[in-house]
Amino acid sequence: MSKKVRVRFAPSPTGGLHLGGVRTVLYNYLFARRHGGDFVLRIEDTDQTRFVTGAEQYIMDCLKWCGLEPDESPEKGGPFAPYRQSERKHLYYEYAQKLVDSGHAYYAFDTTEEIEKMRNTYGTDDHKAQYDETTRVHMRNSLTLPPAEVIKLLESGTPYVIRIKMPRNQQIRLTDMIRGEVTFDSSLVDDKVLLKADGMPTYHLAVVVDDYLMQITHAFRGEEWLPSAPVHVLLWEYLGWKEHMPLWAHLPLILKPDGNGKLSKRDGDRLGFPVFAMNWLDPKTNEITKGFREMGFMPQAFVNMLALLGWNPGVEKEVFSLDELVQTFSIERIHKGGAKFDFEKAKWFNAQYIHHADNETLATLAKPYIEEGLKNAVGGTQTYDSRLTTQEYLQKIVGLVKDRCTLLPDLWAQSHFFFVTPETIDLQAIKEKWNEQKQQFFINWAAILESLPDWNEQAIEASFNEHAQQHGLKKGDVMLPLRIMLVGGKYGPGVFIIADMIGKEETIKRINAVRF
Repeated sequence: MSKKVRVRFAPSPTGGLHLGGVRTVLYNYLFARRHGGDFVLRIEDTDQTRFVTGAEQYIMDCLKWCGLEPDESPEKGGPFAPYRQSERKHLYYEYAQKLVDSGHAYYAFDTTEEIEKMRNTYGTDDHKAQYDETTRVHMRNSLTLPPAEVIKLLESGTPYVIRIKMPRNQQIRLTDMIRGEVTFDSSLVDDKVLLKADGMPTYHLAVVVDDYLMQITHAFRGEEWLPSAPVHVLLWEYLGWKEHMPLWAHLPLILKPDGNGKLSKRDGDRLGFPVFAMNWLDPKTNEITKGFREMGFMPQAFVNMLALLGWNPGVEKEVFSLDELVQTFSIERIHKGGAKFDFEKAKWFNAQYIHHADNETLATLAKPYIEEGLKNAVGGTQTYDSRLTTQEYLQKIVGLVKDRCTLLPDLWAQSHFFFVTPETIDLQAIKEKWNEQKQQFFINWAAILESLPDWNEQAIEASFNEHAQQHGLKKGDVMLPLRIMLVGGKYGPGVFIIADMIGKEETIKRINAVRF
C-alpha cells in the first residue's frame, strides 16, 4: 500500500451502539493497526431530526470501554477537524453546486405533497414510484422549468433540495474487498437528495466529501449500505476524485440466532440478551436498554467474540488478545455471508477471560458487584466490615471462585458466603443420610474448634480428619454436610479454605446453626 492507511467509523448519534456497529469499529481498528494507519471517528449528525442528546458521548464511551479509541475524533481533534458533520456544513454546498454546474445534479422545488402525489400517480400496488429518470420529467425542478423561472425561484428563497441526476441504463461497477466486483443498474436507483432544504447534506454527499477531504483510503461498512454504493461511486467520479476513491468493504450482517434476518434490539429483548455494547438510557422515553458491560462482560471478551463473528482467523485457536487480533486480521478471511449471533458462545468467551484474568485485575472488576451484594445483604441502613472489600482480600476470593464464573456478577454469586452468612441452607441435600452420629460429631467438633491454636486451612483439615476418625466416621461422610453448613449449597471451593477465610467465630456459628 503506497498511501498511508486511513479508515473511519462514521456513526449517527441517534441511540445505543449495536454490536454490529462495534464490530465495524473493530475491523476498522484492526485494519488500521495492522497496516500502521490511522483510525478516525467522525460523527455524521447531518439529520438533526434524528439527533439524540447524549448519543455522541455514549458512542465515545463505548469505544473507550472496548479499548478501541480513535486516533482522531471530535474529542481528540486532529489535522482534519472538525469531525462533526454539523460543524462542516459550510463545506458541502460548494460541492453540491459544482455537481449542479456540471449537469450531474439539479435543483428540485417540489413540496412534500407534490412528491406524494407523484408516487400515487405513477406507482402501483406492487411498486412505489420513486423520484428518478422516469418521473423527474413530471416534477418541478431545474431540468423541467425554464432557466429564468429557476433563477426567480432561487432568488425568492423558495425551498429546494439538490438531487443527483442518475444516468439511464448505465452499469456501475464497484470492486469490493470482500465480495469482489459488484455491478449495479443505474436505472434502478432513484435521484437521491444530496443537499436538503436546510442546507445540510445527506449522508450520500457528506460521506463522499468527508472521505475525500480526510484522505480516507479504506471504507468499512455494513452490507445494508451496498444499495447506496452506485450513488457514491458516481459522486466520486462526478466530483473528479475517482482516483482517490477509497477501497470498499461491505461487512456481512450479524443475524438472529436462528439465522432468519438481521439481529435487532427487539430480538435481544425477546430472547433475553443485550445487543448494545453498554447500557443506553433513551432520553425521550427514559427507558434503559441493557448492554454487555452491565450484564457482566469483560471488554476483551466482548471484542474477541465480535472479531470472530464474521471473520475466520484460519486457525483452531479462538481466544485472542487485541494485539494478537491485530497481527492476525486480514480482509480476505471475512465471510461474505451473515454470521449468526450465539449468546451462549459469547458467554463462553467471557468465561475464558474471567478464568485467565490475573487476580488483581479481577478483584478490581469484582469490587462493585461485591459491594452491591454486601449492601443488599446487610440492608440499606446497616454497614459492613470494610475489611471485606480490601484489594488484598478480594484478590484471594476471586482467585478461589473465578473458575466457576461466566459473567462478572457470578463473582458475588459464587463467593457471597465469604462475606455474609448464607440466608438459606440446603438441608434437603444432607437430610436423607443425616443421623445422630453425625449430629454429635459436629456439636463436639465445633466445641473443639474454639480452642484450636492455629487457624489455617491445614490445621482445620487435620482437626476435622482426626475427630471424624474418633467418631467412627469416614471423611467423605461429613464433608458435604460441612460444605452445606458453611456455604448453604453444594458448590464453592475447598471447605477448609472457606473456614480459614471466614474465621473461627463465623465457622463455629455456621456449624452450630444447622440442627435437625
